[in-house]
Amino acid sequence: MAKEQPRALKDFYADQDEQSLVAAGESTHFNIFNISETLQRYRTDKIMPYNRRTYYKISLIQGKNMVEYADRVIKVSTNALLFATPKIPYRWVPEAPDQSGYFCVFTADFLSPRQTGLFLDALPIFSPGAYPVFEIGDREVADIQRIFTHMQQELASSYAYKYDLIRAYLMELILLGQKLHPAPPLLSHHNAAERITLLFIELLERQFPLTDIRQQIELTSPKGYADRLSIHVNYLNKALKETRGQTTSAVIATRILEEAKILLKHTTWNISEIAWCLGFDEVAHFSNFFKKYTQLSPQQFRAA
Repeated sequence: MAKEQPRALKDFYADQDEQSLVAAGESTHFNIFNISETLQRYRTDKIMPYNRRTYYKISLIQGKNMVEYADRVIKVSTNALLFATPKIPYRWVPEAPDQSGYFCVFTADFLSPRQTGLFLDALPIFSPGAYPVFEIGDREVADIQRIFTHMQQELASSYAYKYDLIRAYLMELILLGQKLHPAPPLLSHHNAAERITLLFIELLERQFPLTDIRQQIELTSPKGYADRLSIHVNYLNKALKETRGQTTSAVIATRILEEAKILLKHTTWNISEIAWCLGFDEVAHFSNFFKKYTQLSPQQFRAA
């Protein structure tokens, strides 16, 4: 089965038929878009799939829509400010054709601690378990529109320090978001198991492929995934049993085993390097795991 790659900025641009990123390159990238224009330009056979991204996004959304996080659905009737991080999968679903507003995309390096003195993932607005969708009133809309307009104007300018100014506007948006009260999450039982499964698989696949011996998968236990999705581990297990007929541990083990086979057959990494990258503290633990499912040791599988 082909492995799905994390959704990078170049994929986002390709979906809009845009030809290139800004000159700064993807690693330190920032850009801003008009939602209405983007929806018109975007491929009509897709819902905008921002659930697998390698970048951060802040959106001012005007229109009836909903945002799905695991077993929760946040419905927004008019105006909302949405913050998205690569660490928390979600799906934005427009529920009416008349959507407007702005969104900006940027990488962690663009708003790095060196630039701001802050770690993005340490901020409450981007922390795991948060549901950062905020309903806002007309006054907040006007203030946020002003910030997006200023960023758009600076991005189009030739001012030598425009990105420093844009970073200041971004931090203003983030600090404003942290002052707002979150929109109330509504527990949804309709298709909850399917939605939880989808988001779990996205978290799982986001850790692969492993292409460097310095990479190590972060999530290896059912509890780790449940915590990231802000649900109880038993609830996650129940959802996967309902949708896939497997336990959470079995799904994780199957994916790790698949990656182990690829690394053994298609890289020159030694067994201890592969074990470490796959989250095993001891080579013996990895060997026992591999033999349990294949009846072969990693060395025997590689040599076969």
